[in-house]
Amino acid sequence: MTTSSPKDHARSLREQRATLLVRQAGYRERALKLFPHVCTSCGRSFDGKRLKELTVHHKDHNWKNNPPDGSNWELLCLFCHDHEHERYKLADYHGGMVPVDGEPAASVFSPFESLDSLIMPADDDADSGKKQDPA
Repeated sequence: MTTSSPKDHARSLREQRATLLVRQAGYRERALKLFPHVCTSCGRSFDGKRLKELTVHHKDHNWKNNPPDGSNWELLCLFCHDHEHERYKLADYHGGMVPVDGEPAASVFSPFESLDSLIMPADDDADSGKKQDPA
């Protein structure tokens, strides 16, 4: 282990303090001060070393829109953040725009739509399928 001169040590401390000030001015640090350390989507809480797994998501998907009150931010864990961006990309890929409220459009697919016709025979089929009483 090498020892640094007092001059080098002082310079290193100045650089670290400057880096810290820049980070504290960043939107992630501001969001962590404003909001509880909980993923808005799945509800898991983060603290200590796991705090780095909590990310800031821009609701309007514009990373330059950083209002001081944090109204464009929500804290999401890494997994929920990735899911949110994939959902946004897929909506755009399929030609549909993501609605303003952030919820996808309701599906028109109904997997059980014709299930009744497969399970229950029609009335006329049921009558023809009855066995005749020979008496």
